Amino acid sequence: MASITLGGNPVNTSGELPAVGSQLADFKLVQNDLSVASLSNFAGKKLVLNIFPSVDTGTCATSVRKFNESAGGLENTTVLCISRDLPFAQKRFCGAEGLENVVNLSDFQEGSFGKANGLEIVDGPLKGLLSRAIIVVDADGKVVHTEQVPEIANEPNYEAALAAL
Repeated sequence: MASITLGGNPVNTSGELPAVGSQLADFKLVQNDLSVASLSNFAGKKLVLNIFPSVDTGTCATSVRKFNESAGGLENTTVLCISRDLPFAQKRFCGAEGLENVVNLSDFQEGSFGKANGLEIVDGPLKGLLSRAIIVVDADGKVVHTEQVPEIANEPNYEAALAAL
């Protein structure tokens, strides 16, 4: 269990992020068109998983914008923006912002992605949502970088995530 904070108040997650050097566990997440995507949909691609509580908060929206900006120039890399938001909200946000370089995925149906990767917030006012974290995976599905952002209101370290590619 990771201990993080929300506005300086302690909250906990369901576990720890995957270890660097481990294989990212397969997942089933809902795309904007309500179809299901799994890790195999991105086989052979380097992945930046930008994970956050909700696109309808300022810091989460900023992270999607910043990764969208950098993703356009990344070779053989896909940025996955993952939350428990409904796919409709994710699609609305990116459409309104003109963001086309990220892939939105939702863990709303079962929350299995958050549970499997130690990301589900288990107490506090955001209980049930995903914590703010970054997981970077190489083209073979091996985890090469992780960051559990210690204060939910803070942005992740974009430079460290991109440098891991």
